[in-house]
Amino acid sequence: MTKHIRLITTHTTDMSHKMSGLKHLEREGELMFSQVRLDYGPASIECEFDDVLSSPYIAGRAMEAEADGAHAVIIDCMGDPGLHATREVVRIPVLGAGETSMHVAATLGHKFSVITIMDRVRPILENHAKTYGLYEHIASVRAVEVPVLHIGNDKDKLYDLLADQSHKAVIKDKADVIVLGCTGFFGCDTYIRKHLLDRNIDVPVIDPLPTSIMVAAGLLEVGLTHSLRTYPKPPIKERTGYQIPNISE
Repeated sequence: MTKHIRLITTHTTDMSHKMSGLKHLEREGELMFSQVRLDYGPASIECEFDDVLSSPYIAGRAMEAEADGAHAVIIDCMGDPGLHATREVVRIPVLGAGETSMHVAATLGHKFSVITIMDRVRPILENHAKTYGLYEHIASVRAVEVPVLHIGNDKDKLYDLLADQSHKAVIKDKADVIVLGCTGFFGCDTYIRKHLLDRNIDVPVIDPLPTSIMVAAGLLEVGLTHSLRTYPKPPIKERTGYQIPNISE
């Protein structure tokens, strides 16, 4: 049976271009992907306020995915908005790009650095690392100061900024692994890896979206999902003002 992984874009901006870049990971008759975005919420996720606004609708999209027959869900954002709440409302695996890529980084090296969009999200990522039990593995969180909605404006400049901060993270901060700190940086890992290798620096560079997808595929292969003891189903009660599916018994 083909395993179906649903990617949830955590805001209202169209990110369907990512699907073509993920095509090589699909396996006919075995693994397929689909993608949805939000109808309501912010145009991008760049602060705690955006996280709160988007979370109910991310959970709603996951409930729809499960009803559609999807086998796993990826929250397509390094900030992992609504991650824990979403796990409470579905039984299929729910992976956040941030949590997943940080854990993978900690298995590949002693210290990792996250290269993210803007310094304003550094406290968010550091706090998440504490929640995930990985704070001691962070060498640094560096930023290129490019807002999410401007990522595609000048790709060559973005590549250079990411490569420069990655180089500094290894040389100055002693990072053993680089994690791209925004899923909008999808596909930039190849350039950064080459930039570092050209300078005799051989460290892994993690692209969070494809990494999370393949971890989800692995969980499906061995039949694992999140624990109900950690993520029990929400109690049945009235919840008004949210255009999301109702929680059933």
